[in-house]
Amino acid sequence: MYQKLFGAAIVCLGCWGQSLPSIANPAPGNFQPQSEFRQAVTAENPTDWHPTTPYTLRLVRTTLPLANRGSNLVAQITQSQAQPLPNNSIDLSPELINGSPVLQKWLKGIPDVLDDIKNDPSFRTRVKVGYSQYPSTGQSGGFNLAVDDVFFGRSGLSVSANYDSVFNGSRSAYGVDAQYYLLPLGGYINVTPLVGFRHLQTDKYSRDGLNLGVKLMLVPSRGGGADIALSQSWVGLGSNTETGLTTLSVGYAITNNLRLSTDIQQQNAKENYDSRVGFGVEWMP
Repeated sequence: MYQKLFGAAIVCLGCWGQSLPSIANPAPGNFQPQSEFRQAVTAENPTDWHPTTPYTLRLVRTTLPLANRGSNLVAQITQSQAQPLPNNSIDLSPELINGSPVLQKWLKGIPDVLDDIKNDPSFRTRVKVGYSQYPSTGQSGGFNLAVDDVFFGRSGLSVSANYDSVFNGSRSAYGVDAQYYLLPLGGYINVTPLVGFRHLQTDKYSRDGLNLGVKLMLVPSRGGGADIALSQSWVGLGSNTETGLTTLSVGYAITNNLRLSTDIQQQNAKENYDSRVGFGVEWMP
């Protein structure tokens, strides 16, 4: 008896609940959740639509416009970033441009880096003035003058000249040599034959003649920053008066145009073995 009354009460409450409006989703009059949700999702991805409850549908309807706004915003930003910059968009001070040779070169146009490596020398022309010490000539003092690697255009051909002498004139040497570098000038290592003329004067002999040899260049810092040169040549090669010259030179830049340098030379003749040590300042034009 009580069970029948309790069941009838549940049925009545269920019928009354269906007649009430939904509190979780108070939809407007002509709102059709599933149909509008189906259209919205189908426009994005037709395979993502699934039936859902009215409450979930309400959340989806409120987030879809935000997603559309976000995609529109991303599209606008992408379009603005893709627009090319005007030609005069680089605003640099004249002081910065004048103080940077590299920047000046790039502002004129994109350089051919491969051509620079092949033809732009990693070491520069050098004009040297210095002091010389002659250990084999009673530790006599003297001076030395030199011009190294005067290039002809952007070719590997260059000319060097030097002169050194003891202050009292008892020993001196001078000469001119032509070099043709065999490897790309922009590299960190290079080699060249030497062909020139040299005069040698000591208190024991005097001779001059054709100077033939080879020179090795090592460039740890391009642009004249630092380099090491080792050369071996012979005056009067194959003759009875053949004299060998071995020279090691090292230079290190202290400013953009000034360097400190030192060189050690051994002069080997049948009459005597002579040596010289030089210290100098180099200017790079």
